[in-house]
Amino acid sequence: MNLSNLQPAEGSVKQRKRVGRGQGSGRGGTSTRGHKGAKSRSGYSKKVGFEGGQMPLQRRVPKFGFKNINRVEYKGINLDTLQTLVDNKKVKEISLEVLVENGLASKNDRIKILGRGELKAKLNVTVHAFSATAKAAIEAQGGEANTL
Repeated sequence: MNLSNLQPAEGSVKQRKRVGRGQGSGRGGTSTRGHKGAKSRSGYSKKVGFEGGQMPLQRRVPKFGFKNINRVEYKGINLDTLQTLVDNKKVKEISLEVLVENGLASKNDRIKILGRGELKAKLNVTVHAFSATAKAAIEAQGGEANTL
């Protein structure tokens, strides 16, 4: 073996089409792009949702409704969830930090306590909002419902 007969390993180098290199190559002229039309031009890129000039689906479907940009989204946590938390962890205070530690909410969530289930423990709950039934149930057990 010497420098005059070095070759790459079999199958390691792929030959790519050399287009636009004259008629003798068999790929001159239109360079495999066909004749005319947008796809034959340089700089062509199809827009997302383009349907060949037909009115795109996004524009055919009617728009309706109203999206309130000032809406405040709450993560709902029910009383029965708080009761299981008390049963398992023996906590007396429920706050945003406690709920985040136990994986019930993330630190950026706004939390609302909802009234499903039954609460048997006396709890001091400090979150962003309460439903009327949840607040009544917490205060009926002698606990406090404080809003942030």
